[in-house]
Amino acid sequence: MFEPKITDTVQGIVKTYINEGDTVIDATIGNGYDTVFLAEQVGINGQVYGFDIQDIAIRSTKEKLDERKLLNRVTLIKDSHECVKDHIKSSVKVAMFNLGYLPSGDKEIITKPESTIKAIKNMLDILEKNGLISIISYYGHEGGIIEKNEVNKYLGELNNKQYDVISIAYENRKMNAPIIYLVRKK
Repeated sequence: MFEPKITDTVQGIVKTYINEGDTVIDATIGNGYDTVFLAEQVGINGQVYGFDIQDIAIRSTKEKLDERKLLNRVTLIKDSHECVKDHIKSSVKVAMFNLGYLPSGDKEIITKPESTIKAIKNMLDILEKNGLISIISYYGHEGGIIEKNEVNKYLGELNNKQYDVISIAYENRKMNAPIIYLVRKK
């Protein structure tokens, strides 16, 4: 069934890749909704790592996790997603990205193509076989189209013997409607 919200669509797909006990990443925790979703999916023996550079994102996410008694499954890291390999030494099953800016935060603080591409490369290095990276590109802001184009170019050049890459886009929505990218490691 097609979900009305793009985040629900992505979560529905991601859910099929996660088993209880898995290690997963929320590369851009923002308001914490994907972090909570991931924590619910991995169960009590799983581990979620959440990255963000903004204190407000860390606080908001921590509150949501604490309310749901999920904080013990999550490590929140105040750092750029590109530094994932500095913090995580194990393989991961899933990584989720939401590119753009924090809706409730400073709209001048946006994800940037250089750090996002480096983050994707690093996530691919630690992604398990048959693991998944989901990326929602919200690009209707200054700098967003550049990042979307760089991500699209990078993903389009991945070796098709190692990765499956698909994109899902709204065909009948206003300009700059978000795009979903899914990358599965073979």
